[in-house]
Amino acid sequence: MNNETKTCQNCKNQFAVEPDDFDFYAKIKVPPPTFCPPCRLQRRLAFFNIFNLYKRPCDLCKKDFISMYRADTPYTIYCPKCWWSDDWDTFEYGREYDFSRPFFEQYNELLHRVPLIGASIDIPTMETSPYTNHAGHLKNSYLLFHVDYVEDSAYGFNTFNNKSLFDCTNLILSELSYDIIHAYKISRSAGSQDLLESINCFFMKDSENCQDCFASANLRNKKHYIFNEPYSKEDYFDEIKKWNLGSYKIYQEVKKRAEEHWKKFPPDPIYQKFAINSTGNRIYESKNCKECFEVSYAEDCKWAMMMYIRTIKDCYDVVSWGNNMSRSYECCNVGEDVSEARFCSESGLGLMDAEYCKLSTGNHHFGCVSVKKGDYVILNKKYSEDEYRKLREKIIAQMNELPYVSRATSNRGPETREIIYKYGEFFPAEISPFAYNETIANNFFPLEKEKVLANSWRWNEPETHAYSITKHAQDLPDHIKDAGDDILKEVIACAKCGRGFRIIRMELDFLRRMNLPLPRECPFCRIGEKFNYWVKESRLVKRTCDKCGAEFDSPHTKENYPKILCKKHWLEEVV
Repeated sequence: MNNETKTCQNCKNQFAVEPDDFDFYAKIKVPPPTFCPPCRLQRRLAFFNIFNLYKRPCDLCKKDFISMYRADTPYTIYCPKCWWSDDWDTFEYGREYDFSRPFFEQYNELLHRVPLIGASIDIPTMETSPYTNHAGHLKNSYLLFHVDYVEDSAYGFNTFNNKSLFDCTNLILSELSYDIIHAYKISRSAGSQDLLESINCFFMKDSENCQDCFASANLRNKKHYIFNEPYSKEDYFDEIKKWNLGSYKIYQEVKKRAEEHWKKFPPDPIYQKFAINSTGNRIYESKNCKECFEVSYAEDCKWAMMMYIRTIKDCYDVVSWGNNMSRSYECCNVGEDVSEARFCSESGLGLMDAEYCKLSTGNHHFGCVSVKKGDYVILNKKYSEDEYRKLREKIIAQMNELPYVSRATSNRGPETREIIYKYGEFFPAEISPFAYNETIANNFFPLEKEKVLANSWRWNEPETHAYSITKHAQDLPDHIKDAGDDILKEVIACAKCGRGFRIIRMELDFLRRMNLPLPRECPFCRIGEKFNYWVKESRLVKRTCDKCGAEFDSPHTKENYPKILCKKHWLEEVV
């Protein structure tokens, strides 16, 4: 089949459906999409609240816990312990399918009735690290998001198999590090970006297998470098004594100077390693992955994002998780031994052949909410295998004959437009259990409140808190050695947003041990800064190699990095 150009019914831009795409859609028996790839991503992300946490009571045990749902949400919310318990029966909420009404109307009603898990964490994590979300296997950790197997850490996003990290994002198999974004197998390091298999390195960029290096870029297999200049071991340690990083003023000055220094060196033009026939950014040990971002151990995938755990195969338009996942389409936060999941959110753990489900963990589900076990289920009602298959076919036919219709404002003017949801489209954004500005859709596709409401999506005003501020950021001691234990009692006003925050005990102990200064911004501002940096990296721009004139896609804009080389010439120069 040849390429086909379609017009997105949401933004009205044209997009291509390629022959391999048609083959995939035929293989998993879904129609081609009517939304373009960016609009499909926006719609999925509108169901993904990662960072917003609220204190609220569990609707079953009535005890307060930390939830991703506000207390005033119109949904039934259980704490993880209650949700996973046998103290309630999801099938009591089962209902007959009404062929006189659109599917998504009926699904939305079910979504408002069936209990939802209030925080996407396991029970041991809830016991030791409750202030987290989309996390598992944590111990003694705080304000971590989208993480797994982490201990004694705080203030991070997207980290895996780590110990003693603070203010770090996108780290794997690392320890004792601070203020890092993108690193693999590092220890006792700080202030760096894209640092691999290194130890005792500070303010490094695009460097690998380094030890005792400082404020440098594009180093390989080096020791004792400062601002890309080699030093003897003795001279190196004498020189770096000039920069006492326990001082906030000095730390910030060196960080700024290092970032300016990095711009003198061409950055890695695209972050891929052992990626064959793949396009996108941050693709590792993968094959035939197109337009993918932050993906590892994947094959024959397209428009995948934030999927790290092997193996991932034949997945299109999936955001988050993976872990032995195959033949799945249009899903968000789905994984772990999953096959043939279509249009699902926050589901997995052995899931097979499921469509339009949230929090499903069984097999052969259609339009289900919080069905933790059981096969052949539609709208939380169990059927025999034969009844299920016949009813499913009838519902799909009805979805095409009586589609759900959304009304929204046009991106090109004030007029309204209709968006038709037949079988084959992910959930309409207006039935998300989260407000648009609670989800990471607003990070990737920021919209003003008026535009959100005009699209019939929800918007929540941020909760207001009266902070009893006892100290302002500018009044904190400059050096960590001057911070006594009494700092743990202070409520500090964030220098950026004004929100009150505290220094926690394990954070203070870590900063003292590493000789690093107290932060001046609240945890959410620090996490948000790194997350938004990562979001920008997920947008590629056209660049031209300064050496050979070849054109290529890169996450680095000309404003940030005036000098750039294609991958071939960058490797020749650096490696």
